[in-house]
Amino acid sequence: MKQTILGAICLSLAASIWGGMYVISKYVLDFVPPLTLVWLRFIIAFFVLYIILKIIERKNKKKLLIHKRDWLLFAWIGFIGYFISITCQFVGTKLSDAHTGSLVTSATPAFMVVFAALILKEKLTARRILSTILATIGVTIVIGWDIEMGSYFIGTIILVGAAITWALLSIYVKIASSRFSSLVITTYAIFFSLFFITPCMIWELQSSPIENLNPTIILGILYLGIISTAGAFFLWNKGLELMDASIGSLFFFFQPIVGSLLGWLLLNETLNSNFFIGGALIIFSVVITTLEKKG
Repeated sequence: MKQTILGAICLSLAASIWGGMYVISKYVLDFVPPLTLVWLRFIIAFFVLYIILKIIERKNKKKLLIHKRDWLLFAWIGFIGYFISITCQFVGTKLSDAHTGSLVTSATPAFMVVFAALILKEKLTARRILSTILATIGVTIVIGWDIEMGSYFIGTIILVGAAITWALLSIYVKIASSRFSSLVITTYAIFFSLFFITPCMIWELQSSPIENLNPTIILGILYLGIISTAGAFFLWNKGLELMDASIGSLFFFFQPIVGSLLGWLLLNETLNSNFFIGGALIIFSVVITTLEKKG
């Protein structure tokens, strides 16, 4: 039970940080193009995590042994999750808004439950299925069905792609956690993601250069790199290490709650009664699954 509670804390913190990330990224994206911002996030996060990893290795006086198949797994996690999913999140958010960005990608848990059953062979209990349905209904109530056409609609579709690929990332992180610590997985997966995002960043800067960097924008970039990437990725991976993926997935639903609240507070986005009804369903679904007794 102690391990489950620690996992729940890690996952809740990660999802809450990402909820706030949409508000900050929406502001920074007015000055820094999306793919370039993803690259900046990752290069900052990688150096922070790599320094921490090497300090720990030196302290323990034990060199990490990584086989070829493990490097391929890190590369796959970096590609499907940290490159494809995060890029879709930033591009989708730029085309829509912070509120929609945090809500649509919160469909991730529904995909995670399916992938956990198919790939990890985790048991689909009635409680887990019920929790996923309740949380999905909660998100649907909050976001509603009135999606606009045009670039807003395209942004929403891209965000759905981000949800699917992040679910896949989480499953393969769970597989990797049987052999490596969360810090190792996060560090090297981000390292490989840089190989994929760097050419895209260079191409993007040819037509969309960075505009007017000021101290506020720089602080926003540092927050996205250190807190939203290095910190939150580590917390998410650590939480998945401690819990079944299908249970841990539900904590992703804290993201829309925090994202919507901060969007309301900082970006003047609107909240109505649907937000509170849907939010209550999301929290209830997480509670009943977390308290599930192991068979």
